[in-house]
Amino acid sequence: MEIVLVSLLNGLVYGMLLFMLASGLTLIFSMMGVLNFAHASIYMIGAYLAFTVSRLIGFFPALIVAPILCGLLGAAIEVWGLRRVHSNGHVAELLFTFGLVFIIQRSVQMIWGMLPMAYRVPPSLDFSLFTFYGEHFPAYRGFMLLVSAGMLLALWLLLKKTRVGMVIRAALTHPQMASALGHNVPMVFTIVFAGGCMLARRDALRAAGGMAAIRDALIDDCTLAIKLKAQGPIWIGLTQNVSSIRGYAALADIRHMVSRTAYAQLRYSPLVLAGTVIGLAITFIAPVVLALFAVGAARFLGLAAWLLMALVLQPTLRFYRVSPLWGVALPAIAAIYMAFTVDSAYQHWRGRSGMWKGRAQGDLRGKVSELR
Repeated sequence: MEIVLVSLLNGLVYGMLLFMLASGLTLIFSMMGVLNFAHASIYMIGAYLAFTVSRLIGFFPALIVAPILCGLLGAAIEVWGLRRVHSNGHVAELLFTFGLVFIIQRSVQMIWGMLPMAYRVPPSLDFSLFTFYGEHFPAYRGFMLLVSAGMLLALWLLLKKTRVGMVIRAALTHPQMASALGHNVPMVFTIVFAGGCMLARRDALRAAGGMAAIRDALIDDCTLAIKLKAQGPIWIGLTQNVSSIRGYAALADIRHMVSRTAYAQLRYSPLVLAGTVIGLAITFIAPVVLALFAVGAARFLGLAAWLLMALVLQPTLRFYRVSPLWGVALPAIAAIYMAFTVDSAYQHWRGRSGMWKGRAQGDLRGKVSELR
């Protein structure tokens, strides 16, 4: 019974969280007949805007400013985009919003980068609201539940109990009659679309036993990944909240790090190793060869690919606060990594694979299969 009640409470919170995401999409689709493929992308912009604004003026003011900015963006999309393609039918609207997904995605990556932002629960909501069967219910989740319920009630009252809602429903179901009665139907469409756009851990480590659980492990990172995966899905990325105490002062240290387990990740397969080497060579080395030694269109394509590589690496370089010129060196870095991967296979064939803490671990296929 305890598990059922706790699961119901958590399910209610996450269900209302999904409602906040889906309410705007439902409002636009049900009332305007437009399946807005870019709704999640606009929701993403709202999250980034709220994160940025909260750093400047605080968490609670950002909850007001960010939806307004998303509403303005939605109004601009409807006025200068959807309104122009609306007469061409639903296919044109779908193609337009689908294209917006790529534009918004690249714009966000150019402005905020491709790495996750370090977000913390605001101190005013970082406490336990109540204890339920020994489980602490965070105030932050309670706040989300309250906001979601408020949105649901406000939408229902607006659309069903007010004159504004009556005008909106009339303009969307009988636009010509509403226009003949003096209502600005295009403005109603804009308001509905803008409103729809506005609606826009450490616990797992503790549950896995903490760092003490891997203190005596032979390969600590693999062991940690196995233990964390048992707690649920894992995500691998970069963060500013963790600092490594393991230094790599020389290139030889990096070689040992890569060659220790690179061939294990390829399942000790010579065929997979050959495919990896060929793939790295075609992706990273061939464009440089074409750019330096080819002529005509081949040289242009090589230069373009080299330039794209350098641009793709810029968010990572910015994250680590190093010179953007390192982007040009990405092919050389890939070539070095490829050499270290081949060296990993060579060390395995010599019987010295998985050298770690002074010991050769041999065949690591068991660890790799567990991670998979």
